[in-house]
Amino acid sequence: MKVKVCGMRDSDNIRDLLALAPDFMGFIFYDKSLRFVGEDLDSDLLKSFPRSVKKVGVFVNASPDYILRSVKKYDLQYVQLHGNETPEFCRNLRNRGISIIKAFAVDESFNFSMINNFKPSCDFFLFDAKGEQYGGNGFSFDWSLMNRYDNEKPFFISGGIDTNSLDSLAKIKHLKLYGVDVNSRVEMSPGLKDIELVKAIITRLKPIEEEETVA
Repeated sequence: MKVKVCGMRDSDNIRDLLALAPDFMGFIFYDKSLRFVGEDLDSDLLKSFPRSVKKVGVFVNASPDYILRSVKKYDLQYVQLHGNETPEFCRNLRNRGISIIKAFAVDESFNFSMINNFKPSCDFFLFDAKGEQYGGNGFSFDWSLMNRYDNEKPFFISGGIDTNSLDSLAKIKHLKLYGVDVNSRVEMSPGLKDIELVKAIITRLKPIEEEETVA
């Protein structure tokens, strides 16, 4: 189970999180978000990441030029598209060497068949709760809705994830659940993560195997 921690921007907080070795770390390039990176994100720090921690830039209805400039400046490995981007938009970015995570906001009325056209041009999907904002709303959707998904593309689950909600992952463990995306429910304030809360999630999902000692 992969762990993606999104909404990072503070350099010290980023370093503390790196010590936990999450699989993905997300940075929000959407100026209406409370977790917008602004001009303070340390590009040198991001370029020093170990290869095991993948950097994800989160964009909402952004221009291709802005996305490509950000990918180059911060050495991003993935672009997460969290707005109303079309399959053609995803395909054009993919053709320029960008790995794509396409996010969808889910509620009872979500039509899973509409994502079929995105499959050829995306590496992963991310399913989040539909709310007033494009993400970081702090609550979950009914994960049993994922049983409507045809399960062809591996995906992240997002929305209100904390240690108390991890047991509910059993509802979708038979699907191609690739990882969880955590954000607002592990924060002390927008953009600043409680490292102990994140550590508790990582420990639950990625238990450390004890090395056997040879007598």
